[in-house]
Amino acid sequence: MSPMQPPITNSIFVNELIPQKWPFVMVDKLHHFSKNEIVSGLTITASNLFFSSNEFQEPGLIENMAQTVAMHKGYTYYLKNEAAPVGYIGAIKKAEIFTLPKLGDELVTTVTILHDIMGVTLVKAKIECGKTLIASSEIKTALAS
Repeated sequence: MSPMQPPITNSIFVNELIPQKWPFVMVDKLHHFSKNEIVSGLTITASNLFFSSNEFQEPGLIENMAQTVAMHKGYTYYLKNEAAPVGYIGAIKKAEIFTLPKLGDELVTTVTILHDIMGVTLVKAKIECGKTLIASSEIKTALAS
């Protein structure tokens, strides 16, 4: 796999890497990609489905981590010039949310692949806002058969 160019901020391209569609898109940038890691971005806007009471809510943070996992699979298949398979969340463990981001905040989500065997992927995910860790979890996904 060839290394990724500088951050990808074209929202049309980024949206093609994940199965979710507006208004359920919780990633808008691809900062870094490698075989075992991906870093996505999301700028919090007032039009976001999970923006309420001047904060980005907990379900949005979990969905942001899950969509970053999907983006890894989508970009992997894009590099092979193949259609990405559909996947499902199998489990979310050790989810911790420390603080909720505000309007205009930039989330930087790092997903590290721990295991990827027979269509089942286990990852560690963390979301930072600035240099502050605001959420983390372990997510298991499975490809649809």
